[in-house]
Amino acid sequence: MRAAFQILVIPFKKNINQIKVVIFKRKDSLNWQFIAGGGEKNETPLEAAKRESYEEANIKSSLPFFKLSTISSIPKNNFKDYHNWNNNIYVIPEYCFAVEIVGNNILLSKEHSEYKWLSIKEAQTVLCWDSNKTALWELEERIKSNDLIL
Repeated sequence: MRAAFQILVIPFKKNINQIKVVIFKRKDSLNWQFIAGGGEKNETPLEAAKRESYEEANIKSSLPFFKLSTISSIPKNNFKDYHNWNNNIYVIPEYCFAVEIVGNNILLSKEHSEYKWLSIKEAQTVLCWDSNKTALWELEERIKSNDLIL
């Protein structure tokens, strides 16, 4: 059963002069976004982030995943399984993470039609959801401050 939370994962690479992130185009809505999905059963948000990253982009769970402070709220009716949740749940939290990628080993799942590596500035203009843009801003600030938290 789907847990009553969502995760968002920003895959990124750091070079000496630039940070690149990978965004994904959903097949169903044609929106550009980061990796997103719901927790299952008794998963923690970090476990869900690692599983979804592997399922959607073949990102290995052994790579460093960083917890971000950004948490958004999403109305429950955006999810088909919300009828299985407690009646007093109206919105669910979206927990955000970043994962540092080595190389370009991204393999798309059937959910996406394409992906792009972009600069943070480029990604901010293409991303659909405000929650993605906020988490990306936080990631950039944490990288600048050398303050990524495992």
